[in-house]
Amino acid sequence: MAAITAQDVNKLRAMTGAGMMDCKKALVEAEGDFEAARDILRKQGQKIADKRSDNATSEGLVLASVSEDGTNGKLVALACETEPVSKVADFRNLVQQILDAAVKTNAATKEELLAASQEDGRSLQDHITDLMGKIGEKLDVVAYANMSAEKVASYIHSDGKKGVLVGLKNVNGADVETVGRDVAMQIVAMKPVAVDKDGVDSATVEREIEIGKEQARAEGKPEAMLEKIAQGKLNKFYKENTLLNQEFVKDNSVTIAQLLDKTSKGMTVTDFKRVAIGA
Repeated sequence: MAAITAQDVNKLRAMTGAGMMDCKKALVEAEGDFEAARDILRKQGQKIADKRSDNATSEGLVLASVSEDGTNGKLVALACETEPVSKVADFRNLVQQILDAAVKTNAATKEELLAASQEDGRSLQDHITDLMGKIGEKLDVVAYANMSAEKVASYIHSDGKKGVLVGLKNVNGADVETVGRDVAMQIVAMKPVAVDKDGVDSATVEREIEIGKEQARAEGKPEAMLEKIAQGKLNKFYKENTLLNQEFVKDNSVTIAQLLDKTSKGMTVTDFKRVAIGA
């Protein structure tokens, strides 16, 4: 059997990020073969991933990055099972690595991002699986967004578990840093379902109409009035749940649409992405 030295263990640890004892055990099992030891460690991570696949991931970290010219934003969310894990350096460094890979590769989808090759030749998914083997918890990239617009704004909530990207158009050269952040904060706080009523899916519209009719019927309203009453309730739903029609949380005398128009005539939101881990 090959003699396993402290230097060997440190080398494998540097290659994989695994713990000292796990690296030593893997090298012993692999009889000093580093590639075989790496495979053993990866299999350990995969076993944990398989075993804990149904576990809830209600903790984690959301990070965002906006390009220097402000026209593109990336947002990633890596979830874990417990809060202590979300605080450790290895976990937080991995989230930053995922975001850096997103910026570097400009991946269009989460699948493309996870397949991205890193400096050591392993895929991003391999790095995630390996860390699962080290910490013994399920890790899951629960969200990835790649957004382009005339201007993109971002916001990460103070708990690190909620984040937003929002795209703006008709900026007309205005400084939109403050208003972009305000709109992104609005999205975190008020959870709009769409930019405007045209973005609300038909199933939601039909459900709200039926709810409105049932409520009116329960109040004893005439059948002939139900449709009109339901439409009124639907308009209230649009006002409360679509971004441009919501009252601005910092000043309820204006809607988000009016706030943007005051900043730059005709400015509006093209799209947004809201992520919340554990909510």
